[in-house]
Amino acid sequence: MIETIQTVSQRVLGGGKITMDEASKFIEMDNWPDVLHLASEATRIREKFTGKQVDLCALVNAKAGNCAENCGYCSQSAHFNTEISSYPLMNPDQIVERARQAKEFGATRFCIVTAQRGLSDNDLPTLCEAVRRVKAEVGLEPECSLGFVTDHQLEQLKAAGMTRYNHNLETAETNFPNICTTHSYQDRLATLRQLRKHGLEICSGGILGLGESRQERLALAFELSELDVECAPINVLNPRPGTPLAENTPPDPMEVIKTIAVFRFILPKAKLELGGGREVNLRDFQSMAFLAGANSLIIGGYLTTNGRQPAHDTQLLKDLGFTV
Repeated sequence: MIETIQTVSQRVLGGGKITMDEASKFIEMDNWPDVLHLASEATRIREKFTGKQVDLCALVNAKAGNCAENCGYCSQSAHFNTEISSYPLMNPDQIVERARQAKEFGATRFCIVTAQRGLSDNDLPTLCEAVRRVKAEVGLEPECSLGFVTDHQLEQLKAAGMTRYNHNLETAETNFPNICTTHSYQDRLATLRQLRKHGLEICSGGILGLGESRQERLALAFELSELDVECAPINVLNPRPGTPLAENTPPDPMEVIKTIAVFRFILPKAKLELGGGREVNLRDFQSMAFLAGANSLIIGGYLTTNGRQPAHDTQLLKDLGFTV
């Protein structure tokens, strides 16, 4: 297996690609020595194509709860009784204040997120103003994650200064109907192609632990490769009480580390962004994720759950030799 890992690594380092058969062998490994060797080669690939720079991204949940979609992992869905706090769209001042806090934490990017099927034209002026001010007044790169959008809305947000848009595929196409039935996987794919048409960077990834098989994780990674995404968030399910997936058992640390390394082989040039669920699922292995190919991090908390102190994350990255 070590010889195979090195052979594939040399090919990827030379600009070639890993095959599905090779990735399948890697994803099925179940012992730490092989996983550590895979992680080491994934680090070589990361250093070759993206160096030692790491992005820190902070989120603001700018419109929470009462979402019409029924994504089974999400505590913000109106279909489930999760007892989270709901509130309407924040005003620009509130969003900008959150961006200032994010910059103090060390963030370089700031993503404005709303819980909804798609962006309302009534909310568009508020969000465009927020994007402009985050960039002009705070100096962070503004991103958005607003669900399904129209061409006109994307044009307005891009004109305001948005350069990247997040729209996660979440899981493989074969597993998607088990997770959501109010829209389809193809709906999400169409949005990602729409983003590329408008010249926007694509941020799209998934959640590990949604009942998918290892092969379905690979299918997601190869789909993201075909889309040539700039950033691929890798989240790990943190089961939320009241959701259909509340009893799911998330993958263990070795499974997560191995998956990150395989994703790096498949997506050698992308930002692999470690996101939600990392604290509770990786526990003391968080640093290993960055020694397996990750090079981006969400800091300061998530949409409905808290993260750890950003100072701990920045110290971890400095200890690993990364430059923010």
